[in-house]
Amino acid sequence: MFNRMWDHEGGHRGGPWHAGRGGWGPGHRHGPPGWFGEFFGPPPRAERGNVRYLVLDAIAAQPRHGYEIIQAIGERSGGAYRPSPGVVYPTLQMLEELGHATLVERETRKVFGITDEGRKDLEEHKSEVSDFYDQCRGADSWERNVEDFGDLMRRGARLLKSFQRAARHGRMSSTAQAKIRKVMDEAVTKIETILDEETRY
Repeated sequence: MFNRMWDHEGGHRGGPWHAGRGGWGPGHRHGPPGWFGEFFGPPPRAERGNVRYLVLDAIAAQPRHGYEIIQAIGERSGGAYRPSPGVVYPTLQMLEELGHATLVERETRKVFGITDEGRKDLEEHKSEVSDFYDQCRGADSWERNVEDFGDLMRRGARLLKSFQRAARHGRMSSTAQAKIRKVMDEAVTKIETILDEETRY
């Protein structure tokens, strides 16, 4: 399965996390910066050897040359994963040697098409391909939601500052704490209900 998501070059190339040294935001290759990464996790990466099924999936739809395969994978992943030529071309060569892909003439250039053996191999591993792209669909959520998420965190920080100010001025009595605890328990229960509802869709 695609549980550690590393391609067989030992790292991710391209996609919205690929950026210059020290950058972040759209184009950052390591995912959300700083503490945001603790919430959203790293971007998806194709496991060693399993990128072959992404390539087979790309040429199953129609014969393609290497760059078109890279584009097809990048588009289907929503830009979350875009394999490098150094990954795709050796994989195509391997698939051709296995008899799972074959060169086909298209106009003035040669492209790769899938064979019957390749379709059989892809069918046996279609769940891995689906799982990978399912992960990709949510992989850029931190980019889309980082501003709103930051606003939620600022509200949490504001609450902590209110506690600190109250404690410094002696306003955190046992009675006040009991009332606040009740309000917070109710709020946490409502928030958890909202988040549980989100996971059903």
